[in-house]
Amino acid sequence: MVSETLQSQTKNVCVIGAGPSGLVAARELRKEGHRVVLLEQNHDVGGQWLYESNVEGEDPLGKKPFLKVHSSIYESLRLTSPREIMGFTDFPFLVKKGRDMRRFPSHTELLMYLRDFCEHFGLGEMIRFNTRVDYVGMLDYGVCSNDLKWVVRSEDKKSEKTVEEVFDAVVVATGHYSQPRLPSIQGMDTWKRKQMHSHIYRTPEPFRNEIVVVVGNSLSGQDISIELVDVAKEVHMSSRSLNISEGLSKVISKHANFHLHPQIETLQEDGRVTFVDGSSILADSILYCTGYSYAFPFLDTKEMVVVDDDRVGPLYEHTFPPSLAPSLSFIGIPRKIIGFPFFESQAIWIAQLLSGKKVLPSWEEMMKSIKEFYQSREAAGIPKHCTHEIANFGYCDKYGDNVGFPRIEEWRKQLCLSALINSDANLETYRDSWDDHELLQEALQSPHFTQLGLEDSPM
Repeated sequence: MVSETLQSQTKNVCVIGAGPSGLVAARELRKEGHRVVLLEQNHDVGGQWLYESNVEGEDPLGKKPFLKVHSSIYESLRLTSPREIMGFTDFPFLVKKGRDMRRFPSHTELLMYLRDFCEHFGLGEMIRFNTRVDYVGMLDYGVCSNDLKWVVRSEDKKSEKTVEEVFDAVVVATGHYSQPRLPSIQGMDTWKRKQMHSHIYRTPEPFRNEIVVVVGNSLSGQDISIELVDVAKEVHMSSRSLNISEGLSKVISKHANFHLHPQIETLQEDGRVTFVDGSSILADSILYCTGYSYAFPFLDTKEMVVVDDDRVGPLYEHTFPPSLAPSLSFIGIPRKIIGFPFFESQAIWIAQLLSGKKVLPSWEEMMKSIKEFYQSREAAGIPKHCTHEIANFGYCDKYGDNVGFPRIEEWRKQLCLSALINSDANLETYRDSWDDHELLQEALQSPHFTQLGLEDSPM
């Protein structure tokens, strides 16, 4: 009788994207007994972590709805968090001999970890590579969202063959670091010199001996500026706030060719860049390190889910659109979190809702919760485009409570905070010099690591 009940709750589910969130979603859905197809537009797993060096022919400002290049990873990128806090709860991000054994390894090492995860749990059999999703829409929208079916139209990029399929549920796991977010600057459309978003930045060499304006002092803006300062003639960082971190201030003071400016006011056709304080320079290139927007060009929800100034909504707990849940869900929307464990808790909740083990609140209750959340953000002075920036361990713990997911270990929280503090003070050296040895030992003695051994392969 139990097996018949479980069988009746088995769903055909399409997961879009084989990055970290899509892979763990596929695992948890299959664990819950669902039939899963994972569609991935690239030739391998990894999503954002699948580095692509060839960006020729890409729109430099990324204004096209479907971008040729998905990854925004540049060649020298290293993780900004120590490996100990990364990784899923039952598959730690272990040091492996013969690979990048640093605490803050390169992007390649994280890709290798995701490949290990995929192989260890046998996820490859569910993945269709080189498959771009062109359309996802409702087959018939009934009174009850549990009755929804979804049409998914995809194209095999090699054969150019189009396939149309129907699924009981769709999980969108396409990431949020691919669609460039650009500022609105007077003269931007007529400025005749080189402009590009950091989405297609790969190496500093194309900027050798140039005068470069870097817009934005985010992590990528800082990293890229530090790279450019050794090859460019001058680097001018433009920031909304001149109240910068101690670490960035130290870097700027060390280099005579590194300058800090306020926001850009206008761009002139002759190449002049004028800042709001009245100063100006003649620049060769402008590099926008201004972040990313959420974009789902394939998704047709009849306006029941929209992206408004980077607020994807309405979404209950950043995951479920009340009118379409649980047959449609989003995984990996939140920012400024310890990502992998959070994605795991999202995946478990989605899988259990689809099997019938869990039930969402009523539409009215979900909409009330969303409204109250929006109001709280507004009252705190948080702009709409930061809706999904969590930066709160307590929220992640509360989210996991929905399915009994273990709360974030204290050592993981403290290592995360330690890395942030260290990077703020020692921007150039924090990845290779740290003072959290006691926290590190506590982490390595936890069950998360000792069940496998620090240098043992988890395979």
